Amino acid sequence: MKNLHSLMKKIPILFLLLNIGCNTNQPRNAATIIYTNGNFITINDKAPKAKAVAVRNGKILDVSLDQESIIKNFKAQETKIINLRGNTVIPGIIDAHSHLTTVAVQAVSANLLPPPDGGAKDIPTLQNILRRFIKESPTIKEYGIAIGFNYDDSQLAEKRHPTRQELDQVSTKIPIVIMHQSGHLGVYNSLALKQAGINENTPNPPGGTFYREDDGKKPNGVMAENAHFMAIYKLIPKYSDEQLQDMIIKAEHIYLKNGVTTIQDGRADPNGINSLIYTAKNKGFKADIVAYADLEMNLNNKILKGPFMAKEYTKRFRIGGVKLSLDGSPQGKTAWFTKPYIVPPHNEKIGYKGFPIFKDTQKLQNLVEVAQENEWKLLAHGNGDAAIDQLIEVIAKVNQNKMKPNIDSVLIHGQFMRKDQIPRLKELNIFPSVYPMHTFYWGDWHRSSVAGEERASFSSPTASILKAGMKFSIHTDAPVIFPDSARLLHSAVNRVTRSGYILGPNERISPLTALKALTIWPAIQYSENSLKGSIEKGKLADFAVLSHNPLSIPVEDLIKIKVLKTIKEGKIIYEK
Repeated sequence: MKNLHSLMKKIPILFLLLNIGCNTNQPRNAATIIYTNGNFITINDKAPKAKAVAVRNGKILDVSLDQESIIKNFKAQETKIINLRGNTVIPGIIDAHSHLTTVAVQAVSANLLPPPDGGAKDIPTLQNILRRFIKESPTIKEYGIAIGFNYDDSQLAEKRHPTRQELDQVSTKIPIVIMHQSGHLGVYNSLALKQAGINENTPNPPGGTFYREDDGKKPNGVMAENAHFMAIYKLIPKYSDEQLQDMIIKAEHIYLKNGVTTIQDGRADPNGINSLIYTAKNKGFKADIVAYADLEMNLNNKILKGPFMAKEYTKRFRIGGVKLSLDGSPQGKTAWFTKPYIVPPHNEKIGYKGFPIFKDTQKLQNLVEVAQENEWKLLAHGNGDAAIDQLIEVIAKVNQNKMKPNIDSVLIHGQFMRKDQIPRLKELNIFPSVYPMHTFYWGDWHRSSVAGEERASFSSPTASILKAGMKFSIHTDAPVIFPDSARLLHSAVNRVTRSGYILGPNERISPLTALKALTIWPAIQYSENSLKGSIEKGKLADFAVLSHNPLSIPVEDLIKIKVLKTIKEGKIIYEK
């Protein structure tokens, strides 16, 4: 008993010695990573700059200009210190609108982009690209169809669409389909038309057009909107789950190279949704992926009532809501205007204004009410001012039902919105996601052939939206354009066309505003701004490390910015 009593007296001393040996200076909430010597553009107006950031388990512990305090308060023996060597860091870029699964198909198709992104400058060059692709691509033998992406009649020397006969000159033995850069038109060779069941007796479908030959009957191979969409779904190859998974992962990498940490699939059909779920479960994503289901195509799809339709991610994937398209593309001359196109497209007369996808506005309203009933976020594609009028009318009517919450809606593109429509968007809480990259790619075309100088100068009116007290996002709409973050930033700030013309100088925005439209404002659009969009305590450690500071280099040099690293929740998911 005496020995036990003596031992009990010594226990407090033993614990004291053990505590000294265990280093009581270790921080209780130690960081797993501390980033130092960085030029952080936080996109947090209260603390816009920082030099060091502490991260624990993928979330930001602290942000400071005082590196020593960060190290003192959060460094432990296991903490990894990463020296950024003065490089600029912004929040991870949030893709406000694009089509991931279509980028996946594009990655295994012929590149028919015009310069500077490709070589299809005229129809003979386009034909040669297709011939080479058919000769070299392994997918041709496997699937027996040649698909080309992103030809652009506005940039071809002939200033017109190719015809079925010109695609027949490439091959009559396999079907050939080429997609317009807008994504809203396509050209089919004779065999592809036959396999799709299209001939001179095939009527134009609602919301779509078959371009005809001089007899006004026989299709010339060009199809617009629903005519094209119905045909391509009949001909697109039936890829296996594993093949689609591989294509999607390759497409994801293209975004990661551009600093994107949240990626959208902006009009997912049932097969696309299934492929994304399959990839999430089997391969897994590095970025967060958000799909918006085409509501018409998925109206009875049980997946929309399943666990993936959620605010939280499951294996980095979720369905964020639904999508409806109200019109087409201005560069493809299918957008719906209140004023005529300067030069009407083939088979159309002077005075042509494009056309709606929903000629029956009540049908559109019924679909919007389905989204409201289920409290699904609604993405609404509208390019022309007439389509935007229709959206405003429908949203106003749906919101009159005071027994249900107002529809949570986003206007996608809104390129040719009128000035008087901006306050209506604000009143109805319709978030605008706009498309200033078009000022570079199609600004000259819009001035000369689509809408004329005055209307083209007000396209994607970012500064006017900002002056109205609204936030907005900017997007690439890939695969219409590569998900090139530097090009997007440069276009929004400079609004310079291919020819060097400044289109709508009053609609230019500052680099800082453009960065907000790439980060914190699309986070608001996604309803994820509590975790994303800025470098703040408590948010995810999603970063893009850049080669240049967008706020200090000349604005004309923004196009030169390269992404050195993309970081998702503290893990490097891309490194140049």
